[in-house]
Amino acid sequence: MAQSLRVALGQVRPVLGDVAANVDKHVTIMNEAKQQGASLVVFPELGLTGYQLQDLTLDVACTLDSPALQPLLSASRDLALDVVFSFVEESRDHRFYIASAYVTRGSVQHVHRKVYLPTYGMFDEGRYFAAGQQFATVDTAYGTMGMLICEDAWHPSSPYLLAHSGARVLLLPSNSPARSVTDQGEFGSQKFWRQLLQVYAQLFGVYIVFVNRVGFEDGVNFFGGSGIVSPDGAWVVQAPSLEESLVCGDLHLANVRRARYTTPLLRDEKKDLVLRMLSRIVRREGGEL
Repeated sequence: MAQSLRVALGQVRPVLGDVAANVDKHVTIMNEAKQQGASLVVFPELGLTGYQLQDLTLDVACTLDSPALQPLLSASRDLALDVVFSFVEESRDHRFYIASAYVTRGSVQHVHRKVYLPTYGMFDEGRYFAAGQQFATVDTAYGTMGMLICEDAWHPSSPYLLAHSGARVLLLPSNSPARSVTDQGEFGSQKFWRQLLQVYAQLFGVYIVFVNRVGFEDGVNFFGGSGIVSPDGAWVVQAPSLEESLVCGDLHLANVRRARYTTPLLRDEKKDLVLRMLSRIVRREGGEL
C-alpha cells in the first residue's frame, strides 16, 4: 500500500444541465492533474450536472453504465488515474440520488449516495432526490477511504462512522454557497467549513479532501475554497475563492499513524456505550419504555 498520495482538487464551475460539457471539462482537468503528478483527482458535488436542477433531474440522471459517463471511465483507465466524480444516479427502480463515484483505472469501486438532503431555507433537495442509507468505506491502493457529500458532513455521526470503519482519508465533494461576509473578508459559510473540517481531522485522525464548486446558478454564488486538511488540523493546500482552479496537495499517510498514536481518541472511544445509549434514545423516541 502506498504511503503517500498526490491529490488534485478540480474546483470547477459546472454548466447547469449539460452533462456532456461537464464530462469534457472533467476529462481536461484529469489530463492536467496527471501532468502535475496526481494519482487521484476529486471533483465537487454534482460536478457533472450543476446544482439547481429541479425539473432537469430526469434529463441529467445516469445509471453507472450510461454512455454519458464512459469518457470519464476511459480517461481514468488511459491515464492510470483514480477519480471521484459526482452526478445524479438513477437506480433500477427509478429513484434519483445525489451520488459520488470512486473510480480506479476505469472501474467503479464504490458509490456513495448522499444521506442527508437539506430541505430548509434555500435548499430543496428532499423534494427531488432520494436519501442514501449508509456510510461505507472503500479500499484503495492508498488505503481505506470514506466518502461524504456536503450536508453529510454537518452531522458528526457521519465522519465518526467512517473513521471507526477504518477510513484514513475522507473525501468530501460539496456544493456550498457563499453566505454572509465576516470581518476577515471571508464568507461566513466558508469560515464554518474551515473550522468544522479542522476539528474533524484532529478528532478522528484523518486527512480530509474538501472540494467545493464555484460559479452562479439562479442567483446563488458558490465560494469554492477547496482544500486538504491534515490529521493535525493544518491546511496542506487551499484553492482560491470564487474562481475555477486545479490545485494539488500531498497526503503522507504516516501522519495518520502518528496522530492516532499521540492523540488516541479513536482507540479510547466507547462504542459499546454509544450503541447502548443510542438504542435507548431510539426506543424512547419510538414510545418504548
